Amino acid sequence: MPPPGDALYDGFAESFAREAAVSAYNAHYDRPTVLSLLGDVNGLDVLDAGCGPGLYLSELAARGARPVGIDQSTDMVRLAGERLGALAQVRQHDLAQPLTWADDEQFDTILLTLVLHYLPDRVRTLRELARVLRPGGQIVVSTSHPTADWLAHGGGYFAASHVEESWSNGMTHRYWHQPLQDWLDEFTAAGLFLDRLVEHQPAPSMARHHPADHERLSNQPGFIAVRLRKRRP
Repeated sequence: MPPPGDALYDGFAESFAREAAVSAYNAHYDRPTVLSLLGDVNGLDVLDAGCGPGLYLSELAARGARPVGIDQSTDMVRLAGERLGALAQVRQHDLAQPLTWADDEQFDTILLTLVLHYLPDRVRTLRELARVLRPGGQIVVSTSHPTADWLAHGGGYFAASHVEESWSNGMTHRYWHQPLQDWLDEFTAAGLFLDRLVEHQPAPSMARHHPADHERLSNQPGFIAVRLRKRRP
């Protein structure tokens, strides 16, 4: 586990939390899409892997789930704990490392939102998440749409590489770009199968709060989400 300050969002957690609560891409794009894809979580044990400041954890708790959140960032864990209190378990964990604290088949559903593209060995992480997922359970993943990355940064669409962006809060955002078929190959290599694939569409509320983003994202891709399943024996 990294020492405080070494995780990607340490030092930026509070500004990110304020922005993500209302931003076009988080509040009116990713969360509505992912929560719809999750379906009914009432009474389910749900792991939010890369929970950030707890915005998804709050939604899960409100829907009757028993949520557990993990994040590499000390600052994010603190913010999520303050937000949720007794409504969720929150702990620090680096997803590049095994989930030694979790039992086999502990969770019904796992959430992995805008996280997987940061990880050094995505197949290994997905295999470990599959270990703690119950048979028939689901892993919902969201990430950058490969076409959006290509349009924004150029180069060859089929060339897999790291992409770097500078955000307005001073944070350097470095993530992995690869074509869609590579993402699907990694899901299969982890022993999971694709149940559904969704290309994000803006929520109607985005038109009121972020009209320029709504216009753009109504006509070109931004994010993509998949629902993966663990096969029953």
